[in-house]
Amino acid sequence: MPRPSRTADLIKVGLYAIAVVLVNMAAMTLFARIDLTRGQALSLSEESRRVVATLSEPLTIDVFFSRNLPPPYNAVEQALRDLLEEYAQHNSRFFSYRFRDVSAEDGDMTAEARENQKLAAAFGIHPVQVQAVEKDEVKFQRAYMSLVIIHGDLIEQVANITTVDGLEYRLTTAIRKMNHKISALLRLTEKVQVRLVISSALKAVAPLMGLKGMADLPAEVEAAVNALNAKTYGKLAFSFVDPPDDAKLEELSQADNLLFLNWPASNDGRLQAGRGVIGLVVEHRGRKITLPLIDIVRLPILG
Repeated sequence: MPRPSRTADLIKVGLYAIAVVLVNMAAMTLFARIDLTRGQALSLSEESRRVVATLSEPLTIDVFFSRNLPPPYNAVEQALRDLLEEYAQHNSRFFSYRFRDVSAEDGDMTAEARENQKLAAAFGIHPVQVQAVEKDEVKFQRAYMSLVIIHGDLIEQVANITTVDGLEYRLTTAIRKMNHKISALLRLTEKVQVRLVISSALKAVAPLMGLKGMADLPAEVEAAVNALNAKTYGKLAFSFVDPPDDAKLEELSQADNLLFLNWPASNDGRLQAGRGVIGLVVEHRGRKITLPLIDIVRLPILG
């Protein structure tokens, strides 16, 4: 039986395929190791200063850190504040940070702190258990000690900041990786082509295959691409192609890895013999990824 893709699922998968193409084609995941040897404890390394200075789009760090923690954790928050302030001094235009209040006041949780804890959970950040010694008695308390970096549509989590050792390396590595992804998109001189190919002849057999909404696919995929364009700096270009049924149709199917369908006329004469292709092609400089839009095990009309 045919297994038609639901339109919503199709668009989601299509968007994922587009994102994968952008990542691969822009070479976003190739990063060199960073040398963050610091000559002074209270100054950023030269590499960290260079990385933050190259930001060309806003980057924000949201810090979720509990107050009044026991030693040695009580010194980590201030050290983190000092470190983030140094980053900000080297690019105040595009680098910013904020500490979100997640602590209770005198045992009572404020509405703001409660909302910030919900926000932390939405980012995948949860409190950890830390140990405190009071009057020779070991106690445990739950504490938030994490942050998230937000750059465009990208989010990176830096969790469990229990020490400042290696913290600059963790932050600069994350900032550099995210900045490379954004910069790679901005550097694309040619748009990524998103081409929806559907033969009009398929409209005749779509009802017999149990496929609904095929006529709406061009508009829905175009809307999905336009929505993604808002997050990818307009680097996508959509087009719809209804290829002619000629000798080159099968050749087109092979070149773009499109699904090729060929069906006979029905015995009652209601369906004429025909053929057609369908697929979503994402292409940039000759490199292609094709997303199949129909998964068919057996067509009833073919017996």
